[in-house]
Amino acid sequence: MRYKEREGTRKMPKQGRTSTPAERASKAAEKPAPPRAEASPGARSSFAPQTSVDEEIEEYKRGAAQLITEADLREKLARARSEGRPLRVKYGADPSAPDIHLGHTVCLRKLRQFQDFGHEVFFVIGDFTGRIGDPSGKSETRPQLSEDEVRKNALTYEQQIFKVLDPARTRVVFNNDWLGRLSFAEVIELASKYTVARLLERDDFTARFREGRPIAVHEFMYTLAQAYDSVALRADVEIGGSDQTFNFVATRDIMARYGLPAQVVLTLPLLEGLDGVEKMSKSLGNYIGINEPPKDIYGKAMSIPDELMVRYFELVTDLPLGEVRAIKRGLSSGSLHPRDAKMRLAHTLVRMYHGQAAADKAQEEFVAVFRRGEMPEDILPVAVNRTDLSPDGTMWIARLLVVLGLAASTSEARRLVVQGGVRIGDNRVTDPAADVAVTEGMVVRVGKRRVARVRVKD
Repeated sequence: MRYKEREGTRKMPKQGRTSTPAERASKAAEKPAPPRAEASPGARSSFAPQTSVDEEIEEYKRGAAQLITEADLREKLARARSEGRPLRVKYGADPSAPDIHLGHTVCLRKLRQFQDFGHEVFFVIGDFTGRIGDPSGKSETRPQLSEDEVRKNALTYEQQIFKVLDPARTRVVFNNDWLGRLSFAEVIELASKYTVARLLERDDFTARFREGRPIAVHEFMYTLAQAYDSVALRADVEIGGSDQTFNFVATRDIMARYGLPAQVVLTLPLLEGLDGVEKMSKSLGNYIGINEPPKDIYGKAMSIPDELMVRYFELVTDLPLGEVRAIKRGLSSGSLHPRDAKMRLAHTLVRMYHGQAAADKAQEEFVAVFRRGEMPEDILPVAVNRTDLSPDGTMWIARLLVVLGLAASTSEARRLVVQGGVRIGDNRVTDPAADVAVTEGMVVRVGKRRVARVRVKD
């Protein structure tokens, strides 16, 4: 990875210092990167785009929710080419949710597109802002994370992002390195760059203010702190989810007040999970993690609703835009069967994160298991404590599914039973209130992809 080992706690500035945030930003403009970032070997010397600006912009607009503004981006790309320097593309990572799933890769894939055109990504781990907590979309004050929690989660990010990003064009930086050094006077000056009236335009703040629910002052500071990240980095472009649009637009205004060119904002839609309704989330159990085993990624991908296939191809795969459009035409015309398209999607996702051989093996096993009705070779046994069983060796079916990891909750388990998707051996379970006999080695299936073998533990 291309970042320095964490330094010790930085000393707070001495009283009486005269530098202001604007002066700090001006000094930063003379340096290649903020304190934690290392130089990217060859990043500038190798910047020589081989495509037109129009072609480059078309790729960036792929799957995008908003581009603010296309004219600004076009101007920045033209200037970068004339000066022979890559754009500085910023992405802020929330260290409160460190496990990366496909929903996170929507933005990571877009960052990689910029890298493929020769630009440089600044991956900002919010070890400072993570202790504030992003209030976006929250109906109440969000608990603040401790410094130890933030650092622990940040390490997990660092271990995963290079499954998508190019390490040679990525600088991993921590925003405590500049935000943590601001004096109180400098924070006051930063706060003077934006108004409370503008902050209250956010829907979540507006609703809470109108309903008399508390809004802590530190929540207002999140937008300002995030904006100062872009000031310190002199960001040309910022990428993030559509739920961050307010913060990103505010950053454009604040950068201008520091006398810097406003960053371009490129937002991306929030990816629906496997249920086809809710945003992909680990807590909802509707996610595909990029670190999951190949067979799990493949099997979960095969459960994606048909109507979302093209969206997944567009947002989370590395297939060229022309191929994605061909798949869309084939599905629309009926010349491409949805099952075959979904198998292509599943194979692509496994190949991206585990390699070609693993993708081929996962597909072969899926075909064997779910087309020919064979059992998987490597069903891992899941322990069920004998003490959790009733005196006659039974357990409520919904509880059993949760214990085996086949359902996230008993309410979900009940729905699965009612929908007819649960089998014990060859027998379908239809009563969501049923108590079932739990025996050593019994095989429980949910749908076509979730299978568990029971191991009764004394």
